[in-house]
Amino acid sequence: MNFLGNLIWLIFGGLIISIEYLIGSIVLMITIVGIPFGIQTLKMASLSLWPFGRDTRVQTRASGCLYILMNIIWLIFGGIWIAITHSIFGAILCVTIIGIPFGLQHFKLTAIALSPFGRDIVKK
Repeated sequence: MNFLGNLIWLIFGGLIISIEYLIGSIVLMITIVGIPFGIQTLKMASLSLWPFGRDTRVQTRASGCLYILMNIIWLIFGGIWIAITHSIFGAILCVTIIGIPFGLQHFKLTAIALSPFGRDIVKK
């Protein structure tokens, strides 16, 4: 069932979202300061490409001040806009019965868009 959901997700926008994250990651990695942010954006690209059957977990070491600082910087300079976009798409997709699983995936991507530092992507 995960394969079918991922295939439908990929055809109806998942590939486009993933490519956008990939382009953003490449742009962020041009500078040395942006490399940690680019790595997190690559994680988001991976999750947005194949979201069904995968989840994010907060790491045990994620409570350090560096993770908090990086998440605040991320939130100010772009994470909030990505999260708002995913929330809007999630709400629109949850209006229909067929779109509910895809809306839930957008809500999952909202959580990682708000605070990507200190999270790992794991299989369910």
